[in-house]
Amino acid sequence: MEIGICVASQISDVDYVVEAEKLGFSDAWFADSQMLWSDCYATLAIAAERTSRINIGTGVAIAGTRLPSVHAAGIASINQIAPGRTFFGVGAGNTAMRVMGRPPQRIKQFKEFLKEVKPLLSGQESIMKVGEKEIPIIHIMPEKGFVNFKETIPMYVSGFGPKSLGLAGEYGDGAVLTLPTSADMMEIFWNMIEEGAKASKRKIQRDEFLTTALTAISIVEEGEKVDSERIKKECGPMAMAAIHYSYDQWRNFGHPPPNFLKEIWEDYNSMLNKFPKEKLHQRIHSGHNCWVIPEEEKFLTPSILKATCMIGTKEELLNRISELSNAGLNKLMILPSLESRYEVLNKVSKDLIGCT
Repeated sequence: MEIGICVASQISDVDYVVEAEKLGFSDAWFADSQMLWSDCYATLAIAAERTSRINIGTGVAIAGTRLPSVHAAGIASINQIAPGRTFFGVGAGNTAMRVMGRPPQRIKQFKEFLKEVKPLLSGQESIMKVGEKEIPIIHIMPEKGFVNFKETIPMYVSGFGPKSLGLAGEYGDGAVLTLPTSADMMEIFWNMIEEGAKASKRKIQRDEFLTTALTAISIVEEGEKVDSERIKKECGPMAMAAIHYSYDQWRNFGHPPPNFLKEIWEDYNSMLNKFPKEKLHQRIHSGHNCWVIPEEEKFLTPSILKATCMIGTKEELLNRISELSNAGLNKLMILPSLESRYEVLNKVSKDLIGCT
């Protein structure tokens, strides 16, 4: 299994991606959240110039914040700088939309987006819908180095449930998943993808369809506790992001929290209830996947850390990676905290890359 990195797009620190390339990481997925980080396409352009081997792309681009044609031109511009190693990851946009107090795209909207953007990624004509009107569009000046459609730009569709993973099967060249807890869960994800592919009379070849899961990894030292300060520093932001997501699902749809959050749920709700409702959307995702704000550190219990991240000894992690690889998961992309990211890169490269 290959291991890549997910990057909280930071235009002032592309050195991180350069280091990842040196250490043997396969991909760099640049996250797209306009009210949190730097612009992903601007950051990608600098990374494309400063690297030569690592695959780079959006991880994931948000369908609802730009037109399909804007996304296609953006990633095709990156493909001009980094030909043959550029990819387009895309999702409906949970955090990027929620942080503005807006919902992600619904499945119908997301499907329309994917249907429109897919041909544009290869320079073909597509149909743009404006109300009831259908307008044929195509990049009319692809020559002279403006964009590159000659080298393929694969599209990897993010999904967390049967409908969105079904769209990955219908339109994608791969899927971005939540981390499967077991080989059985990975098989459930495959079934969702393959069921969606049937809508376009498409047969998924599992060995040709890329699957990637986002996680944070901490390699436990002998005698170290799961909730040691080091592990909380490395994995805490990923664990809190899972709590933020669950709270949004409960707040907006009434979905009950997963069992592993029940121990903190009442206290967590009580904390957020003190925040002004009209600006609560700004507060929920504070520190998102970069750091943990002080008042949330108490929620990083051993069970929550273990349920949301890959934490274990080198041998335990290698065994889990092998199990998931055998079940059809091709890649991991890791997202450590901002403070610990260089240390984690070196540790994962030394202990896991080349052993998987």
